[in-house]
Amino acid sequence: MENFNTESEATELTMTDSSMSLVEAVTTRRSVRGFLDKEVPQEVLDRIFEIAQQAPSNCNVQPWKAYVASGELKESLKKQMHENTANGVAPNPDYSYTSNFENEYRVRQVECAVALYSKMGIGRGDKEGRMRAVLRNFEFFDAPYIAFIGMDPSFGTTVAVDVGMWAQTLMLTMVAFGLHSCPMGTMRNYPDVVRQAFDIQDGTKILFGISFGYENPALPANETRTTRDATSSNVVFQS
Repeated sequence: MENFNTESEATELTMTDSSMSLVEAVTTRRSVRGFLDKEVPQEVLDRIFEIAQQAPSNCNVQPWKAYVASGELKESLKKQMHENTANGVAPNPDYSYTSNFENEYRVRQVECAVALYSKMGIGRGDKEGRMRAVLRNFEFFDAPYIAFIGMDPSFGTTVAVDVGMWAQTLMLTMVAFGLHSCPMGTMRNYPDVVRQAFDIQDGTKILFGISFGYENPALPANETRTTRDATSSNVVFQS
């Protein structure tokens, strides 16, 4: 894998784009929960989002909306969301979320949590440690950028599938340009805070967020790896 850890390398990449294969981007992408305090050249960001714009959507409606915060705005959002969560302010998401998984879905959920918490040194009964892990979400894992992803309020959940395809395209493109990301459902918790911060007047509803930037390889949480089941558990071929 090509890693572009300097601004000059990343800027030069915008002139030629990445030579990374799609297979490598897909197999390399993972949720990173710790980032370096380093800006990404604006030319690189522009190119990444330009490429992601090629994602498919039903009837080419391109329903995704992304609001990317950095610098002072990001810090302000982090402060508000962190305080809300720490003080027990009830979330008011635009879209409901179900976390009561059962059967094999529950097994995978638990395995994921165990893999992450073991790397973070958090035991099963460590309530304080688990709360710290939750609050890390609202620190955006120290990422220099946080993107809030939404769509027009007139759209239903079926259109949200299109937004998901765009988000996957975006994250794979980030990998190809030497960045990493973490898609975060928790970023839907306080949508009014987001709308106020970006002065969103059209009622855009927030689906989730993506923190992104250059990975901090020194953080134990970034050693976490999750497994995937055999394709036979998800895919049926028949003729």
